Amino acid sequence: MQAAYFDGMGPARDVLELGEVETPTPGPGEVLVRLRTSAVNPSDAKLRAGKRGDGRMPFARIVPHSDGAGEIAALGAGVGDRQVGERVYIWNGQWQRPLGTCAQYIALPSQQAPRLPDAVDFRQGACIGIPVMTAQHCVFADGPVAGQSVLVTGGGGRVGRYAVQLAKLGGARVIATVSNAEKAKLAESAGADAVLNYNEGDLARQVLTHAPEGVERIVEVAFGANLETALKVLKPGGTIASYGSDQVMRPTFPFYDFMFKNATLRAVLVYLVEGEARAEMIAGLDETLASGRLDFNIGEVHPLQEVAAAHEAVEAGAVGSVVIDIP
Repeated sequence: MQAAYFDGMGPARDVLELGEVETPTPGPGEVLVRLRTSAVNPSDAKLRAGKRGDGRMPFARIVPHSDGAGEIAALGAGVGDRQVGERVYIWNGQWQRPLGTCAQYIALPSQQAPRLPDAVDFRQGACIGIPVMTAQHCVFADGPVAGQSVLVTGGGGRVGRYAVQLAKLGGARVIATVSNAEKAKLAESAGADAVLNYNEGDLARQVLTHAPEGVERIVEVAFGANLETALKVLKPGGTIASYGSDQVMRPTFPFYDFMFKNATLRAVLVYLVEGEARAEMIAGLDETLASGRLDFNIGEVHPLQEVAAAHEAVEAGAVGSVVIDIP
C-alpha cells in the first residue's frame, strides 16, 4: 500500500517520505479500513518534529496521524457486528502504535472505527477523532449544559469552534473569546451568543457583562494564561475543562481560590478517554453527526504527495483542519 512515513524526527520536508509499505492484516477484534482521508493535527506535527515526549522515536518507522475516514475493507476474527463497505471514522489511529492513518489502509480495534453517518463526508470525517471528540468531552463530560452559561476560550480555533456549536446544540448560552476579527467571524458563524476579543480591555469584566452571575462551564484552551480570569467568572460549583496550557505549561495552582469556589478542574487528553466515557462520547456525537447540524471548518486539503506541506500548514497555524486525500 502507499503511505507517508518517517524513520527519524525533524523538519517535515527532511524526514517525511512517500512509498510502499506492507498492507496490515486485521487481527482478532480488528477491522481493516481502506482510508480515503487523513487529518493532520498539531500533535502529529509535534511528534514528527521531536517535540513530544522524550524526543526519541517510539518506533523504528512511523506512519503518522491519528484521525481519518474511509470504509471497512475486511473483518478480523470475532468481529461479527460490522460490515465490509461500512463508512467509518478513526480515532487514536497512531496513538501508541507505529501505523497511523496517512496510508491507504489501517488495521485497528473495531471500536476505534465508529460508523460515519451518511450526512458526513470523508473529509469531514477526518476531523472528528481529535478536534470534535475533544470538544464533545469538554462540553458534556460533566453533564448536560441546557440553560447554562458556557465560556469557550479560543472559540474560533480548531477545537473551540466545535465546542461553541456543541454547547449551543446542547441548549447553553455561549460566550466565546478570540484573538482577532477573523477568529471572531468563525466563532459567530458557530453560533456564539457573544464573542469577545481577549486583547481588548478587561476580559473578566467583558464576560460578566454577558453573564452577570458568572458561567457554569469553561472550555479552556490556555489554562495557565487564563487562570486568573477563569476564577473571576466561574460560578461556585462550576467546572473548567481544559485541553491545553501551552503558554504557561507549569501554572501555579491557587488551591484555596478553587476550594472556595467549590470548583472542578477537568484536564482533558482525548487520547486517554476510554471505556464508558468514550462510549458516551461516541453515542453523544452520533445524533449530532447524523443530523448534519455540525459545521466543519476545513482550512486546507492536500493530496498525499503533499504531506510535508500539510504538516507545515499546521505548524504555521492554519485556521481550520488540514486534511489529506488518500489515493
